[in-house]
Amino acid sequence: MTFTWTIVALVVVLGLCWRFLGSYMVAVYEGRTKWLGFVERPIYRLLGVDQKAEQSWKRYATSVIAFSAVALAITYAIFRIQGHLPFNPGKFGAVRPDTAWNTAVSFVTNTNWQSYSGETTMSYLSQMGALAVQNFLSASVGMAVAVALIRGFARKGSGTIGNFWVDFVRGTIYVLLPIAFVAAIVFITQGALQTLGGSAEVHNALNGVSQTLPRGPIASQEVIKQLGTNGGGFFNGNGAGPFENPTGLTNFLSCVLILCIPVALTYTFGKMVFSIRQGLAILAVMTVLFGGWLAMVTTAEHQGSPAMAAAGVVHQPLGNMEGKETRFGTPSSSLYNVTSTQTSTGSVDSAADSYTPMGGFGMITGMMLGEVSPGGVGTGLYSMLLFAVITVFIGGLMVGRTPEYLGKKIQAKEVKLAALGVLVMPITVLVLTAVAVSVSAGKAGPLNAGPHGFSEILYAYTSQTNNNGSGFGGLSANTPFYNITGTIGLLLGRFAIIVPVLALAGSLAAQRPVATSLGTFRTDRPMFVGLLTAVVLIVGALTFFPALALGPIVEHFSHGSFF
Repeated sequence: MTFTWTIVALVVVLGLCWRFLGSYMVAVYEGRTKWLGFVERPIYRLLGVDQKAEQSWKRYATSVIAFSAVALAITYAIFRIQGHLPFNPGKFGAVRPDTAWNTAVSFVTNTNWQSYSGETTMSYLSQMGALAVQNFLSASVGMAVAVALIRGFARKGSGTIGNFWVDFVRGTIYVLLPIAFVAAIVFITQGALQTLGGSAEVHNALNGVSQTLPRGPIASQEVIKQLGTNGGGFFNGNGAGPFENPTGLTNFLSCVLILCIPVALTYTFGKMVFSIRQGLAILAVMTVLFGGWLAMVTTAEHQGSPAMAAAGVVHQPLGNMEGKETRFGTPSSSLYNVTSTQTSTGSVDSAADSYTPMGGFGMITGMMLGEVSPGGVGTGLYSMLLFAVITVFIGGLMVGRTPEYLGKKIQAKEVKLAALGVLVMPITVLVLTAVAVSVSAGKAGPLNAGPHGFSEILYAYTSQTNNNGSGFGGLSANTPFYNITGTIGLLLGRFAIIVPVLALAGSLAAQRPVATSLGTFRTDRPMFVGLLTAVVLIVGALTFFPALALGPIVEHFSHGSFF
């Protein structure tokens, strides 16, 4: 399949997901889907939850944090005692404390940043009972928060925004589990591994060399890491290896799994606020940003490697193939990595560190936008809605009237909450990067000097604070310094945004809607789409351009041309 037809197929499949998966999720979160009620009801009894009782935003936020804290403690404990637990054919011992803590926080925050090699560090039980489980649970938490914010816009004079435990359970068993189950079967039929049989010993009779091939329950973890926009992987090589990503079909399906829920949630949003056009406006912004960044990275990688050209290899008909799988080539590799970094996924099928300066620029800036195009499951939608609130505030200033969004007045409280949610990430990234380049423990991490080494540090903190999880490579991140400072970014990038989002949901839900008038700024028109796109770009540029100028931009200009 040519790259053009790949894009066409992706658009068609995502269009179907937008309409039908989006509609299905409305039914799920409104409680109209009950075909797994025999599973759902016992969970509520076990949790001691009344599924008809709703929560204020404060109780909702408390439930999110309490659940995440318990999940963090259990995950950390499994890593520390895995040497004494079953399903450990590799006989791996306890994970080092700072690595265990960073990894536990990473998976609970839907980041899946891995500073270790999975196949030589984690037992099967850790992979299945900790990592894969958190892939489901952390994704469902993000979806629940997004739905709570949607209810804030949709409700009138309400003191509640839903019940976290009900939203969490329904998102897990009705959305994530069924799709992941079917997709795992497809991956297995294509050759992805799924076994508890331990490593395989291979002996080459021709040269007498023996090789140990690590195996494990890979397909089941692969699909939920993509579907939940988690990232990470069973192997250090991630989606570049045939055991995780065996064929072109699984490569394409990975992109579909990553994008389907974030895209479909825009339909869910439109349906729940009683205006599909509002959801289309949000989707249009996401599409414009995603298409622009895909074009940037694909063009950059198609031009070939500047380093190879400097070494005398002028003719590079396949583009920059350094660090890429020949099975996929530069276009599909660029699509996969852009999809991963434009969401909060972080899985890769090619080495980001080997991309051209502008290719790397595209991946890191995709995260710096806040991963809103379309962003992660739940996180992308609620982050974009924060930008939408700021946009209507700016629009109100331009016309000299109180701004409104979906019939709700956007006043000082709402603007402050939205601004806090938007600015937490860039402030955290820039502060942590500044610390890392100022102390010896931080400067010891990058394996490259100059702007490329700075890009490695900047990328690492951008990835962790955005709860993305991809790695630029070339950074020795499994050290106490990077594990501890990275954990700060992981926690702030998750919960310092979720709490303002839920507070905003509570504030909006309590309002009575105001009637529209001739002076109301329409938020379902192309003008709003353009203004919202501009706000996202301007905020990203103003906060990150100086840092980017020290890394990928100066590295790019040292090679001569724009692409």
